Amino acid sequence: MCGNPNVACKTSVTFHEYDLPFRIPANAVIWDTELFYAIILKSVPAVEGDCDTFVPESERLETQKLFADRKVFSSRCVEPGEMFYTNVSDKHRIMAVYAGTTLPEAKRMLSAVQATGKFPGANIRRMRTGFNGT
Repeated sequence: MCGNPNVACKTSVTFHEYDLPFRIPANAVIWDTELFYAIILKSVPAVEGDCDTFVPESERLETQKLFADRKVFSSRCVEPGEMFYTNVSDKHRIMAVYAGTTLPEAKRMLSAVQATGKFPGANIRRMRTGFNGT
């Protein structure tokens, strides 16, 4: 995982700014990450297959400023060549912040999120991300 936006991610794929990047070897077609933790900051309802509903990029960018060394990412409609996130409903789009690979690390990040007072209902989620380049 490339959870720190200030450190270059050495990968063979070009990610969108709103993606949580990770290392994908050259010539990989379908690739999943190991499990990691994220703090779900916001969730917006979307009809399954609705690619026009998501957390606005301007909101993600403002939130990124709060967590300078942790990548804030958001989900979009899953399409070939795009990222997908597990343990997220097809009927919701999320904005989340990378919280590490261990539960204690995630709990510390949740405390930092709660200290901002800006994300009522923020919660820890264990998930994977992946890429389907087919």
